[in-house]
Amino acid sequence: MSKQNPNDPGQYPEKSNYPDSPPAYQDPGVVGYQTGYPGPQQYVAYPPGQGPYPPGQGPYPPGQGPYPPGQGPYPPGQGPAVTVQPAIYLQRAPLQHPMPDYLGYSIFTMLCCCLPLGIAALIYSISTRDANNMGNEELAKKNSRLARNLNHAGLGIGIAILILWVAYVAFTASRH
Repeated sequence: MSKQNPNDPGQYPEKSNYPDSPPAYQDPGVVGYQTGYPGPQQYVAYPPGQGPYPPGQGPYPPGQGPYPPGQGPYPPGQGPAVTVQPAIYLQRAPLQHPMPDYLGYSIFTMLCCCLPLGIAALIYSISTRDANNMGNEELAKKNSRLARNLNHAGLGIGIAILILWVAYVAFTASRH
């Protein structure tokens, strides 16, 4: 631990020897404190018809202004030219030969076989239908294949559960 400077109890001896140490903190409320930024600006609201200039006069003498009479940044009677580009919307047409969406199969799988896989298959079936309508053949093909595979898996799981349940019921009935 460092010893404190006896002349200045708030300073450590190793830091007090530097000639270009930063000045002590000054509270912004202290007189003489300057940030280099101007203070808040005062704005005056004038009543309608009145202002800082006498009536009929402005910041420039009559007939004079920032530009000579008849001249300015734009030719007389014309403002800045603005060119507006027309918007172009590209929309694909629906596929001529749409991919199968397996929507009915998905609903059957969801209700009768395996609910989680049926819901996933239904989502991909609807995505296939949307991709067909937007003309996106690659996405339609991918979603169609995934919906079909999910439906097959759900149907297989549903049939396996049904067979196991029938075997369990038959086995328990034969033991009594």
